[in-house]
Parts: sequence; C-alpha cells; structure tokens
Amino acid sequence: MRFYGDHWFLTGLKHLLLRAVTRVNEDGYQLTGKPCNPKHRAARSHKYTSGSCCIQEFFTEDLWHTLPPSWQPVLQDLTYPQIADLLLDVAQENRRYPSVWPLSLLAFRATAHALAFPRECRHDGGRLSGSVKPEEFLENESQSSLLGHIFRKHVKPKKQHEIRRLGMVVKQLCERTDCSGVVDVGSGQGHLTRFMSFGLGLSVTAVEADRDLVATATRFDRQLLWALEKDNQKKTSSCPLPLPQSSPRHVNGWVNPKASWEAFIKQLRSADCESLSTPCGPSKKRLRGSEQEERPRVVRTPPSDGSHADSRDSNTHESAEASPGPSLRLQEENLQPGFILTGLHACGDLSSTLLRHFVHCPHVRGITSVACCYMKISTRENPAPPGLVDPPAPPAHDSAPPRFGYPMSRLVGSLPGHRLSYKAREGACHAVEDYVRRLREGSGLLRTHCYRAALEAFIRDARPDLRRAGIQTIKKAHLLAFTEYARLGLVRVGLPPDLPLDPQRVAAMLEQQGRVVVYFSLNLLLAPVVESLVLLDRMIYLQESGVHSRLVPLFDPNLSPRNLVLVAVKPGGKPPEEKNPARNPCLVSS
Repeated sequence: MRFYGDHWFLTGLKHLLLRAVTRVNEDGYQLTGKPCNPKHRAARSHKYTSGSCCIQEFFTEDLWHTLPPSWQPVLQDLTYPQIADLLLDVAQENRRYPSVWPLSLLAFRATAHALAFPRECRHDGGRLSGSVKPEEFLENESQSSLLGHIFRKHVKPKKQHEIRRLGMVVKQLCERTDCSGVVDVGSGQGHLTRFMSFGLGLSVTAVEADRDLVATATRFDRQLLWALEKDNQKKTSSCPLPLPQSSPRHVNGWVNPKASWEAFIKQLRSADCESLSTPCGPSKKRLRGSEQEERPRVVRTPPSDGSHADSRDSNTHESAEASPGPSLRLQEENLQPGFILTGLHACGDLSSTLLRHFVHCPHVRGITSVACCYMKISTRENPAPPGLVDPPAPPAHDSAPPRFGYPMSRLVGSLPGHRLSYKAREGACHAVEDYVRRLREGSGLLRTHCYRAALEAFIRDARPDLRRAGIQTIKKAHLLAFTEYARLGLVRVGLPPDLPLDPQRVAAMLEQQGRVVVYFSLNLLLAPVVESLVLLDRMIYLQESGVHSRLVPLFDPNLSPRNLVLVAVKPGGKPPEEKNPARNPCLVSS
C-alpha cells in the first residue's frame, strides 16, 4: 500500500492548502492568484462554474463564454481521446498538443493534478494491459479469485474487491491494537461484516438504519453458515474453514450525527439483548431463507440522541438478530479492551460522525473511514443539503453547539474562502477514471450532458421558473433521438410532451456537444481536488486531536471511484505499514 500521511507531506499540504482552499470556494471552482499586470491573465481569477450553475445550464447561461478567451479556440476542437490525454489523465507522459496552449491553461491543469491526492492503487499486481478490472477478475470478470466463493454470493465485483481489501486492513488494525472487536456502521446487506466475521475471525457488530437491509443481511448470514458447513462436509475439502464461534450481530438503528459518543455506546449496548445458539446442523429450509422461514429477528434501537422511535416501531424492539454465539458485547465492564470502527462508503455526515466518535470515545482504538456522497455533508451555510436522510423520529432538544461535516478542523475553518458549495461537493463524487474511459472509447454516453443542457433551454422557454427542474435518469438516453429524449423529459417536469422544438435550434445546440464535454471535463479535473480538500480537512482534524492518520488509495479507482481510505489509531499504535497482506489460502477459491 502507499500511504499519504507522513509529517512532512501533511505539513507541506497544509501550506499548499492555504493557497488551494481559495480556489474551490462558495462560488464553485476557481483558480486564483496575484495578477502581475493586465497582460498576464494567467494569474487572474478564472471561474469555470459557479455555485448557481451546472452543466445542464450550459446553453441557458452561455457557460462556454465564461472560459478565458485564450482557452476557447484550443479546447473547442479537441477530440475525445485528446481531452482524456491532455486534461484528465494524470499518468499521461507523452502529451501531443494539436496547437500551442496558453500557459494559464497548462498551469491550471498542472495545479489541479498537483493538489489532488494520488489515487492509483498499485498492489496485488495491478491490472492487465487493456483491462479495466484488476487481475483478480482475470479468470471470471464477476468473481474475484482472491475471495472465497462463500463470500462472493450476492456480492457484485466492485464490492468483492472492496470488502477483501478493507477487511484485511481492519484485521491488521485489530492485531496492532490488540483487540478483536469491530463495529461496522452503515453495514447495508452485511457483505463486509460477513467477511470480517466468518473469514477473518473478528467479533463484529453491524449497525444499519434500514430495517429491510438488516433483514437481508441476517438472511445472507444464515445462507453462508449453511454453505460453510456444507463445504466442510465435503471429503475433497483440502482446507476447511472452521465453523465460527461467533457470527455478526446486526443492530437496526440510526446514528445521529449530533449525538455524543456516550449516546452512541449506549445505542450499541442497548442492542445487546440476547444471542442465538449456533445450529447443530445445516438446515436448508431455514438457512436459505425460504418463504416458510420466520421473519429474521433484528435489534431495534432508538436514535443515538435518546429520542424515541415513532409509534409504528413500538413493537419492533426485538431480540438480537440471528447471531450464533457470543458477539461484541458492550457492557460497561467489557468496554475497556476497545474496538475498531469502520465504515465502507459511509454517506455524508456519517463519516465525520464516526471520526468524532473515534477521537472522543476511549473505547475506540482505531478507525478505517471510506467516505462518499460529499454533497450530503452538512455545512454552516447549508446545514440540511438536498438528499439528507431524515431521522426516524424528531430529535430531542440538543443545547450542544452545532457540528457540521465540513469543515472539521480548526485550521480549515479559520481560512477565508474555505467554504465548499453543494455543486463543488457534488462534483467531487464523479468518477474521473470512468469518464476518461468513455472519452477514449468515444462512448455514446457522452451525449447525455448535451441532451440535458439542450432540454433545459426549452424548459426555460416554456417555464422560466423551472430552473434545473429535477428529471430522473432516462434509461439509455444516449440511444434515443433528442426529440424522443425531450418528449420523455418534458412529461417529467409537467410540460406537454408535444412542446414545439425548433429543429434548427436543436441542431445548433447538438453541434456543440464537443464544447459541453470539454466544459464538463474542466469541472471533472477539479473533482479530485475537492475530495482531497475534504479528506485533508479530516486528517488535520485528527492531527489537531493528537491522532496519527494516513490516507490509503486502497481500492482500484477504475472499479471503485471512492478509493481513498482514512486509517487512524489512537496514540500508542501505528497504522499498518506498507506490505502485501498475508493471504489465507482458505479465503481464496480453488
């Protein structure tokens, strides 16, 4: 693994951040500097997008002409592969320019690349030449050769790749901190939880707010137990996995980002009601989750702020989920050994909440944090961004000062211009590597942004008040003629599907598809910078709290765009050093 957390590196980025933070501010993406004289516009502020504009407003706001005049002629005629090679691909070495680029444009690209954390993952042999997926998917593109078959069931390739690598890092943290307990928050269907529990022998408590996902996770646990015992009964099994002494324990509860760590621990402790015994033998009907199987029993806990669940859940405070054997018990007298917190793509404020619990809770020894959905992070300017999940019940009155997902550190919070708009944070969630691949392939998917921008122009003509009206994704839009796409989209915003569309105007806008792609690529160029700023803020927060941390590009970015993992342990221990994790042959399918 490659780590980015050494003192000299972090210190240098702090100083760099003092300049960089003003370039991605409340107005969106900016490149600023001190102008030498009017002739040197390379140093002047260049706004590419603003907090009030996005790619769908390309025509209505005439966004192309917001670019510096010297940039427009050299960018408008680029082919799609040239956009990938000359703008977005950090690793591209032999760039061939079709024309002379302005120094300001070259400086903009170089600055964006320099300010972003490196994302390339280089362990496990990398990828084969011409292949998008890692080598572990060489034999079967949907099954990782490094993950046992019992852990691949119901799991997509991306998730297989993630749970194996993250699970091994969590295991290393447990070994270095001398604890075997793990709390997996935002566990979903429990894929990571199962691998850590059954595959790595850790004692795992999984916390998930969605009751249906918890029920699914427990059903999958039963299926895995049945498959595991069935495999071990085979005479040909050369390396049987022992039946686990404990199974993951699933808690159905919402983690309140405004609650204290004591409330979080209380939430986990209140779920420790009872556990079920390991089945004495496989029961196909029971473990496979047939229709006759009784409804999985789940732990229902109140939100961690102490408020009560609504009345419809008054009868759902059931016993512990089907979790054979002992699990992570959070009784007061057993909290001292500690546990590791982990969250695989914990959405929005959940990641920052877990970091705060890690810092303040004496029982949490280490953490692995993989963030996502940066646009759902709360800020002082936007405490309730669109898409924020509402709590299951109105939170109790809290007199504590408000805490936001960004910024977390005192340093970043003290910087002028540190604010990040919703648009900037939303852009940080885009997959750069996937878009580069589309550019090089000349994918038809590239026309969807132009389609949406053109449709926006006609919607504004008919209803000026419908600015950026929400239109859900139209399936296979790139395969449709624009008129058909427009018909489907107009209905979704309440306009007649037969709204007149000027054919000449439509043709003129569609001819500018190349410009739309270039403009979007300029936005995308800064997406890793915004993500790096958010993650750097969290690293600085940990450093201000006296905690050593490292940022690991753990996943292959072509498969998992949010591939940076923040790893930290309390003083007295160190994050795992760079090495190839020892492979358990029993975890590798034959």
